[in-house]
Amino acid sequence: MSADHSERKLVPVLLKGLARKCPRCGDSALFSGYLSVREACETCELEFHHHRADDMPTWMTILIVGHIVVPLMLTTATGYNWPDWVHMTLWPGLVLVLSLLILPFAKGFVIALQWALRMHGFSRYS
Repeated sequence: MSADHSERKLVPVLLKGLARKCPRCGDSALFSGYLSVREACETCELEFHHHRADDMPTWMTILIVGHIVVPLMLTTATGYNWPDWVHMTLWPGLVLVLSLLILPFAKGFVIALQWALRMHGFSRYS
């Protein structure tokens, strides 16, 4: 394949990634399962196998969930007199649910970012 020198606008590409769609065409799903990335786009045939999302989606998820849950924990712990069992039930459950919801979106974002910045083999493909 020939080298791609076309412009890749960052914001539209990242929005496609957040939607868990192909960063190039935005038509096909990026994942074949919960976090399993397809080998290639079904529409434009962009290959995804060389992406290296690694731990960044997990790190992003922890950062986002922490910034949501910690203020809520501090507010309720200092402003309300809830029993301990409520805190021990509510917060781990909320962290688990939020983490599972955010993680696929974060992974799509990272893969789209890599494509937009021509990282990890994406520079060779259009």
